[in-house]
Amino acid sequence: MWRVAFPAILSRVTSFGMLVVTQSFVGHISQLDLSGYALTQNIIIRFVNGIVLGMSSATETLCGQAFGAKQYHMMGIYLQRSWIVDLVVATILSPIFIFATPLFKLLGQEDDIAIAAGNFSLWFLPILYYFVFSMTIQMYLQAQLKNMIIGWLSASSFVLHVLLSWIFVIKLNLGIPGAMGALIISSWSMIIGQFIYIFGGWCPQTWTGFSKAAFSDILPVVKLSISSGFMLCLELWYNAIILLLAGYLKNASVAIAAFSICLNINAWEFMIPLGFLTGSCVRVSNELGRGNAKAAKFSIKVILITSICIGVFFWILCLVFGHDVAYLFTSDEEVVEMVSSLSVLLAFSILLNSVQPVLTGKYLIVIFRTLIVHSLRISS
Repeated sequence: MWRVAFPAILSRVTSFGMLVVTQSFVGHISQLDLSGYALTQNIIIRFVNGIVLGMSSATETLCGQAFGAKQYHMMGIYLQRSWIVDLVVATILSPIFIFATPLFKLLGQEDDIAIAAGNFSLWFLPILYYFVFSMTIQMYLQAQLKNMIIGWLSASSFVLHVLLSWIFVIKLNLGIPGAMGALIISSWSMIIGQFIYIFGGWCPQTWTGFSKAAFSDILPVVKLSISSGFMLCLELWYNAIILLLAGYLKNASVAIAAFSICLNINAWEFMIPLGFLTGSCVRVSNELGRGNAKAAKFSIKVILITSICIGVFFWILCLVFGHDVAYLFTSDEEVVEMVSSLSVLLAFSILLNSVQPVLTGKYLIVIFRTLIVHSLRISS
């Protein structure tokens, strides 16, 4: 189980960690920039990330089934189909980034915060397409148990991001362009590494080159993607609504900054049970592909217990250090005080989130098992 889950956790923690590190550097530039970044990252990015992650989830399930059934040649085709579907979806979503300022004003946010958020949204446009390749390739590699390469590439990109952020923002004093430029460069460096690994011959059984077959039977993939990603979308979106409501408070800039810090800490820890979700989906998919239902059920129990234990650990950690954690993101005392007042709620939110993603993975596998098998038969 850990052979699948640990690289998935490492990948998700470091990938999301790049967003958190960027927020930390931005937060020490100014409170307004922190609020603008928070609106963009926690509303627009969460919104599109939920959709892209949901659409990409079919790759994980279909590739897992194909690997378990030893239909290796289909995995590369499934990956290409997911690229086609997700790139179309990402392009449809791109106007949200371009017109973010009027959109936030329409939603009732203060003008200065909306303008700052609009500037950040344009910087995040390359990250939208990064999500498409990152999520699908990660699920494709995990399904065939090539997990460590994902973890190492993500960890390397995270280290590169911290280094570039320090050079661009602290040493060269480039401000917002430096922080966002570091995020873009480090993110796409990971994608380039994944391309080299796949196209360079390290996946000989599952990647046989681009195929016209990827353009056929796309509709079943779309239907499965929409259905299987629905619960994950809700998990990501409800937090965005909370932050949007914070913009209506009296001191909106402080409220948005404080809420965003809490949400990002919560989401960063959430990457750990989300990694276990990946482990459960891959392991259960492989076992179902082999026709071993008992092993699939046992895997779910082990992953659930482990995830709860880790959640309790971070719950205690948050209760102990909840009053000081905000200083990692800002030196503004108003923001720090508000984050401190929310630390207990944050701790319990972290505890509850340790269970939900793993259970989500369990129910998705059971509910859509018939659809997955049917899709595989059509594709093959």
